[in-house]
Amino acid sequence: MNAFELLGLPADADEQQIRRAYHAKVKSCHPDQFADQEKQQQAQAQLVQLNLAYEEALRKAAAVKPTVYQRVPVEQAKTTAKRLLSQERYESALLQLGRAESRDDEWYFIQGEILMGMKQYGSAHQSFREAVRLQPDNNEYRRGALDAAVAVKKRQRWTYRMADWADGILHPRKRL
Repeated sequence: MNAFELLGLPADADEQQIRRAYHAKVKSCHPDQFADQEKQQQAQAQLVQLNLAYEEALRKAAAVKPTVYQRVPVEQAKTTAKRLLSQERYESALLQLGRAESRDDEWYFIQGEILMGMKQYGSAHQSFREAVRLQPDNNEYRRGALDAAVAVKKRQRWTYRMADWADGILHPRKRL
């Protein structure tokens, strides 16, 4: 018998269903319910099997469940991303920004700043351009787009590419 069968569940049961079934089965076969020594030993063996099945079923259910990040209001995502950006935690900032329910001009600007910090100048330029498209009169957005365009142009020179390569070897980027 596999873990789900032992718990009396279908193979696609979720964690909550697994817990409920486990607790119900444990109540019915707990060794303390029996006065007879032989029945206590049988109940103990059944309890061990249930415990193992419970752990295996939870492990399988967790492996199947995809990691889904809960969406948050755009203002909350931008605030969190700005805080992480100020700490130079670029990857985390980008992940938090991606949780936003919607995107506005400031969202694209913040994304551009994060990508500049990650030295992804081409992508940063695209983000800044989208911010400018949404808010054409904002000079800060225009300055970001210009800085990214200049960085793209500079990085096309072989001397800068070699310097970036050497910098990457000597100073690997921080991870999440």
